[in-house]
Amino acid sequence: MKKSLSSIIKYTFFLGLGVFLVWWSLHQIPDSKWGEFKESLVNAHYWLMIPVFFILTGSHVLRSLRWRILMQPMGYQPSRKNTFFAVMIGYLANLAVPRLGEVLKCTILARYEKIPAEKLVGTIVAERAFDVISLAIVFLIAFITQYEIVGEYVTQIFDQLLKNKSGHFSSTKVLIVVAILLLIFIVLKIWFKQFAHLSIVIMIKKILRGIWEGATSIRNLKQKWTFIFYTISIWSMYIGGTWVGLYATAGTAGLGLTDAITVLAFASIGMIITPGGIGLYAIFFAKVLEKDNIPYTIGLANGTLQWFAQFLIVVLVGFISMGLLPFFNKKKINYETR
Repeated sequence: MKKSLSSIIKYTFFLGLGVFLVWWSLHQIPDSKWGEFKESLVNAHYWLMIPVFFILTGSHVLRSLRWRILMQPMGYQPSRKNTFFAVMIGYLANLAVPRLGEVLKCTILARYEKIPAEKLVGTIVAERAFDVISLAIVFLIAFITQYEIVGEYVTQIFDQLLKNKSGHFSSTKVLIVVAILLLIFIVLKIWFKQFAHLSIVIMIKKILRGIWEGATSIRNLKQKWTFIFYTISIWSMYIGGTWVGLYATAGTAGLGLTDAITVLAFASIGMIITPGGIGLYAIFFAKVLEKDNIPYTIGLANGTLQWFAQFLIVVLVGFISMGLLPFFNKKKINYETR
């Protein structure tokens, strides 16, 4: 009961945050610019979402193949179909509660492929580590190719976070964050030492051992170059999909590859913070393009359109995966129950 209540609270909070950000982003549009925003959406080239659909779906396929490589050093080789279904169902779950999908896709493979879930958690950590590195590289490329735009926007963000109302640097804010992180570390260290006999602590330690085994499996990869190739291809598809999507609205159609890289870098942060990037993806998208002299309304229209395309892919392919997962494993389950 408590677990269900906790899930409901998390879902309500993150969904509420996303809805608020959608409302807030739309209220940033002046009344005189509403016509421009609507016109951008009405006259958009929606047919371009078809190649975007296939490009991004292809990136999800490669992500599932990359995940399989991380399992090989531990002696597991799940089917490609089940791995892809698990990835897409995980994305679908993330739309409700952030990071829920990571747990769910481990549970799916644990059930259908008989792989210990705690070991799969380690591969998720390893995979996310590579995604962080990849995103950092995308930011670096964006910074090199569009120094003025990226530098100005990053400076603006840090000014808002670290300065007080008078416009001066606030050391108090920094100290508060550091103190909270330090307190959490100390409490966890004491808790693990004093209550090592509790079943929940034993279970957490088991999970941590699984995480360590999965994370260190990177050095034992037999297909390192294939793994790197998949990683580069995944992010290249993200960039390519974003670039194609820019041509969907008149005001952004003339933007180049470097612009796609920059908006992807910042919009990806929105994907991390809110479920499926609802609200925040389009806001970051528009704010970055605004630094490139693209009106906020035009940028928001294109960002909203691109976000919706990604949302539709996850919902459509995710639900199809939910239906196909038990169907493709029906024979296996019937055989094991005999």
